[in-house]
Amino acid sequence: DVVDVAPVQLENLRRKIGSRPGVTLYHRDSANLGFRDASYDHVVVFFLLHEQPDHARARTVEEALRVVRPGGKVIFVDYHRPAHGNPFRYLMKPVLALLEPFALDLWSREIGAWLPATVQPRSLEKQTYFGGLYQKVVIVR
Repeated sequence: DVVDVAPVQLENLRRKIGSRPGVTLYHRDSANLGFRDASYDHVVVFFLLHEQPDHARARTVEEALRVVRPGGKVIFVDYHRPAHGNPFRYLMKPVLALLEPFALDLWSREIGAWLPATVQPRSLEKQTYFGGLYQKVVIVR
């Protein structure tokens, strides 16, 4: 299942995958998915959080955790603050400030900071890539 709020993104994906069986596209908002509780084994949130203001980001994290079953995984991939020695740190900050202003929130706060207080995950593991420019956070519910 693929969820996107932008119809054009779903149309692009539909053209790419054709009529492949087993793939369902949903035009929905990540902050209000409308799926049943615990209805998925895994949820992947790929480069979305940096597009959202704080309140929508918190709701997206909450929804992703709500729809994954206990013991299931929610995987977030997004921007991260690069290490001091990474030249992208100094290049990306003004670029993101101009083009992706919400992305800098991910430089100053951990994704775990947007977990709802009612959710105590079994585990939360973070890995960074390319000198800290990107991160993958895996939360086991």
